[in-house]
Amino acid sequence: MRRAALASLLGLSLAATAVAAADAQAAGPDRSRLASLVTLKAVRGHQLDLQRIADANGGNRAAGLDGNKITIKYVADQLKRYGYKPTVQNFTFDFWQENAPATFAETAPTPKAYTPETDFATLQYSGSGDVTAAATAVDPGATGTGSGCEAGDFTGFPKGNIALIQRGGCFFSVKAGNAIAAGASAVVIYQLPGQPGPVAGTLTTPHSVPVVGPTNAVGTDLVKQAQNGGVTLHVKTDTTNQKREAANVIADTPRGRADNVVVVGAHNDSVVAGPGINDDGSGTATLLEMAKQIHKLGKKVRNQVRFAFWGAEEEGLLGSQYYVDNLPQAERDKIALMLDFDMLASPNYVRFVYDGDNSEGGNNVDTPPGTGAIEKAFNDYFGGRHLATDPTAFDGRSDYNAFITAGIPAGGIFTGAEKIKTEEQAKVYGGTAGVAYDPCYHSACDRYDNVNLQGFDQMIDATAAVTELFAHSTLTVNGNALARKNALAKKVPPARVGSYLTR
Repeated sequence: MRRAALASLLGLSLAATAVAAADAQAAGPDRSRLASLVTLKAVRGHQLDLQRIADANGGNRAAGLDGNKITIKYVADQLKRYGYKPTVQNFTFDFWQENAPATFAETAPTPKAYTPETDFATLQYSGSGDVTAAATAVDPGATGTGSGCEAGDFTGFPKGNIALIQRGGCFFSVKAGNAIAAGASAVVIYQLPGQPGPVAGTLTTPHSVPVVGPTNAVGTDLVKQAQNGGVTLHVKTDTTNQKREAANVIADTPRGRADNVVVVGAHNDSVVAGPGINDDGSGTATLLEMAKQIHKLGKKVRNQVRFAFWGAEEEGLLGSQYYVDNLPQAERDKIALMLDFDMLASPNYVRFVYDGDNSEGGNNVDTPPGTGAIEKAFNDYFGGRHLATDPTAFDGRSDYNAFITAGIPAGGIFTGAEKIKTEEQAKVYGGTAGVAYDPCYHSACDRYDNVNLQGFDQMIDATAAVTELFAHSTLTVNGNALARKNALAKKVPPARVGSYLTR
């Protein structure tokens, strides 16, 4: 009687009251307990451990090297201490390392040396070699399909010459493969007009000759010389290409529906150049502390949470792709969504949220239904705390890529990498306009002190709060139903894998 009277007083029917109560339960708790449990201090403790591992093992935690092997052991050991039974999923990959700075120079008619990383870059999976030879421009007037994309583009190519090829129209691997098949002793893939800097790309698999990518200005100048009297180049690269082993570390919460899993991921490796304490020690450390504390939510964890620490992300998103490729379809169908946490502590940060509904039009893959709801969850969290956000595209740069191309909704947050902060962003978030979000991106200075503590603390809270939300209910993403998705009918390889361009 009291309940009916109260409902009548509020102008609500008993049915409406029940619906409201059910909606409130599905939406999860208003305040995130997990966000209060996962503290900045504790997360920083894990980051310090990762820094010490890197310092004692060559200054990095790169896949295939000792620092990463110790990182994998550290992650697995921490999870065991927290009561998990982690799985270490080993896989082999094509390890590539540049052992010394490459040489790229014009030797005739006008001797000129070019500067690594400014005038040119070595493409990942370039072979080793020391070549001095005449350069030949390959189909320099090509439009549409691009130069070097067809074997016929190399008709009459002088065997032993260095191929000059403009970027565009197909994958770098196709251009280099065609050039090698035609007898090129080295390959130079120069930048497109209007695109800044040299070509920082990947060939995706090991190649047998040196492959470098100069700026458009350098490339077009060499093409003109090759067409008007000839030009001789010197290309020297010293690289390692060999099979090595990396690993994913996977651990599931004991509580929660095993047929409606929330995957939360960060990558366990750095680049060779540095320790990677922001990229992605910030994500790794946050997830470790979240794994430690989540059991305190008790029955609020209604969906199993799968903590995933991906291997060899910096080599081209290899660990997450291996995981999804080797997951039976029946197990894929149990995954409700994936949350990606890669770089949460950038010192010149912006609070970026992945653009799940493609409202900005920058995504280069179709996102599955439910991905927009994940974006909304993060934006709602920040909006409820009067904190601004900016959208960032699903452009294939992190481990979400394997999931969304398999039809699994995904989302996440990110504080920015090598791109430049705008004046408008500096007004909203503070920091310095005209400077990269992380000036130490993929560098030796990505160390323990490479952090904005205020921004990092906010991102940790958002990570924990949205994870707790979906651990409680995935209603807005998949209705808590299993028959909700199929792999996308058309899978188009991305234009970028991790930090590398592919074409």
